[in-house]
Amino acid sequence: MATRVLPVALVAAWWLTVPAAPAALAATVLPADTGTDGGRAAPAASTGPVRGGPPAEDPVTLSRDGQITDRVDAVGDRRPEVEQALDRLYDDERIQLFVVWVREFSGRSAQDWTDATARRNGLGQSDVLLAIATHARQYAYWVDASSPLTNAQLADVASTAVEPALRRNDWAGAAIGAADGYRAVLSGRPVPTPAITPGDPDPGRSGAGSGTGAGDLVVPVLVAGGAAAVAAYAYARRRRRTAARTTPQGGRAGWSSGPAPPVPLAELDAQAGQALVDADDALRTSQEELGFATAQFGEDAARPFQDAVGYAKTQLTAAFRLRQQLDDAHPEDDGARRRMLDEILSRCAEAGRRLDAESAAFDRLRDLERNAPGALAAARSAFTGLDARLSAAEATLSTLRERYAPSAAAPVADNPAQAGERLAFARTALERANAAVARSDSGAAAVGVRAAEGALDQAERLMAAVDRRARELAEAVDRLPGALTETDGDLAEAGGVLEGTAAGVPTAALQGRIARARAVAAEVRGEMAAGPYDPIDALRRVEEADAALDQALAGARESEQGARRARELLDQATLGARSAIGAAADYITTHRGAVGSEARTRLAEAERRLRRSAELAGGGPAGAAPDGAGPEAAGPEAAGPEAAGPEAAGPRGGGETWHQRDRAPGDLPGAIAEAQQADALARRAQSLAEDDVRGFGGRSGPGGGPGMGGGLGGAVLGGILLGGVLGGGRGGGYGARGGFGGGGFGGGPGSFGGGGTRGRMGGGRF
Repeated sequence: MATRVLPVALVAAWWLTVPAAPAALAATVLPADTGTDGGRAAPAASTGPVRGGPPAEDPVTLSRDGQITDRVDAVGDRRPEVEQALDRLYDDERIQLFVVWVREFSGRSAQDWTDATARRNGLGQSDVLLAIATHARQYAYWVDASSPLTNAQLADVASTAVEPALRRNDWAGAAIGAADGYRAVLSGRPVPTPAITPGDPDPGRSGAGSGTGAGDLVVPVLVAGGAAAVAAYAYARRRRRTAARTTPQGGRAGWSSGPAPPVPLAELDAQAGQALVDADDALRTSQEELGFATAQFGEDAARPFQDAVGYAKTQLTAAFRLRQQLDDAHPEDDGARRRMLDEILSRCAEAGRRLDAESAAFDRLRDLERNAPGALAAARSAFTGLDARLSAAEATLSTLRERYAPSAAAPVADNPAQAGERLAFARTALERANAAVARSDSGAAAVGVRAAEGALDQAERLMAAVDRRARELAEAVDRLPGALTETDGDLAEAGGVLEGTAAGVPTAALQGRIARARAVAAEVRGEMAAGPYDPIDALRRVEEADAALDQALAGARESEQGARRARELLDQATLGARSAIGAAADYITTHRGAVGSEARTRLAEAERRLRRSAELAGGGPAGAAPDGAGPEAAGPEAAGPEAAGPEAAGPRGGGETWHQRDRAPGDLPGAIAEAQQADALARRAQSLAEDDVRGFGGRSGPGGGPGMGGGLGGAVLGGILLGGVLGGGRGGGYGARGGFGGGGFGGGPGSFGGGGTRGRMGGGRF
């Protein structure tokens, strides 16, 4: 027995304490085929560092022998300490923390690289991934969307236990601090302050560290014998842990000898949902930054990027339509469902690819690093104007609450508070950008300016939504008396039809519609007389009841009279649909860090239905949806966000609706039905989005939760900083390109581009 244990112990001691050989040797000992089970060799992730300066790493396959993947020998002889901390976390909370150290993130953003590594290794609900790039001085973390760790807890651990260690090059200490911190917050205790042990500032570089080359890897026999007992225990424990825990892919990632089995349908469905969220966020961010570029450089300079946005919008429109079809009441068989999910993934990827292809040229156009002082001045000016408008938005909301029922102001009830959060974050970002300009740090200045721009855009949208809601409610108040009068006329006409109906002809359907219209008219008049009421909801109910009655009377009316009445009903239905779509679009855009795919899908379908209503009515532009109301708002024909500006005939515009009186009549009943469906879908989208936000990481109010002050919570919630997206996982990595220096932003501000490039401006820099 001893003769068998000793070689195992010596091998384990070697694995625990000895750095890997040079790159040439590592390449030699990692052949493409093991020659044993037909699988591929274990990746370099489990072999230790590569000397001679490891290149940028693609997302890695994690070590199958434990939770530590150290490509740069960052941990060194402190590996047992790290393992003990990881074991404590698992033993107490059944949470597995996987930690990977690499030199670079292969040109990706920290969060994108970490998310890709988590997906590649099949991490799940009880797993956490912490990824650290020692040379790039970036880090990020990933947890599953259903993890027991909230965003506030993750941020608390990051700022208290991880970042302080990383700033002082305590690579092992960062992992220990993360493990002990997660253990503390899950048990209701404060995050412990770690003891810092500074280390090599750039492990893994050529000649770095205190490790030795292959020729020096001879361990004295007495030392090896002393380490063998400890190593044997650690090895055995690690083997038991591998068998008992859900290590990545069951410890077999990349080792199958046959073709990969098809992705389970439930997993494919989840991937498609996450792809929709990611692509939608990328498109919204691209539209926002394109708006700044267009304002600065003009339409001609921005046209190639408008074309890219238009193309991506078309792809995402089709992807959301497929998702809606999958969600409809008529389920497809598994084969058809798989094909549709694959197409969703393909279209989302194509949308991202098109945006990614233009990101470098877009950066050259804006050149924020070189133009940071001018962009900073413009952002400061915008901040001053918006800050002055905040009190007006609060006053408008107060008036709405006094004048109408609570439901009337509900879609914008939190807008001034959320706008204040965005402005607080913008103020912090501008201060950092200003300091960076003063010290000639153009990279940090660019990050600060971009973060501020995103926050200011959302603050403006949130405040404009309050003003728009006030206009819509006033319009509904003006329309409601006329709508009731028309309903009275239709009821009288319907009574005449009943009287003239021959005996024996069924009239039950008509009588039911008459009864419904009378009841609704009486209810609405009672609400109007009783005090504050919701005029948009009242107008919606009157229109729906009268439209049903109008359909029953269509055959008895003259063509011209019927068309006139149908147009009036269509205008009423369209007002409700535009209002609901505008509210839902603003909410999802400004809370997109928390909103999942279902709410976005319903909004996209609502926008499609409203466009279809315009087409059936025989007039009106395809872009009849509200300005900025999601990726489909202006239809595939619109190339950019400017296609429906503040003066467009959407909810931010004024005057006559686009249902002009001189258009061809078309299929007006069908148009009314589509507008009603658009209204219902948009209201459902808002309800789903609000549910998502309520469940977002245990938020406790507009600030985004404890430990997320200074507008940071609002910036993560609004998707301004990457790392708050739900779906396949959540993550973050605090800091910005200019270094921490007393705390930082979230995972970096998003930029024009798809999933491969939108996080390029920051993300966990230390």
